[in-house]
Amino acid sequence: MEETAKFQCPDKYRTFTRQVCEGINTDNPSVMKIVMVIGDKQMPVKEMLATLGLKDRENFLINYLNPAVSEGYIRLLYPDSPRHPRQRYLLTAKGMALYNAHND
Repeated sequence: MEETAKFQCPDKYRTFTRQVCEGINTDNPSVMKIVMVIGDKQMPVKEMLATLGLKDRENFLINYLNPAVSEGYIRLLYPDSPRHPRQRYLLTAKGMALYNAHND
């Protein structure tokens, strides 16, 4: 029997950058808030908490920072050392695209 089905790569193995263009909008309002707060700066957690008017660090990490990092909008300045004393967070290319799309 002749096999006519073509192999299709899963989305995570695609070689083009479609996900950056499609990922400009986020459904998570918390991610949007933190992206707009960081902007083109590098910020530590304490400064982000103060700017957003939040007090509970654990809640901030669970609901704001961790989703933004896992979705690829924010990255760590020192990724190999998450508890670095001068750790700061900044936007990725995807985060900058989201920031610029909503800042124009």
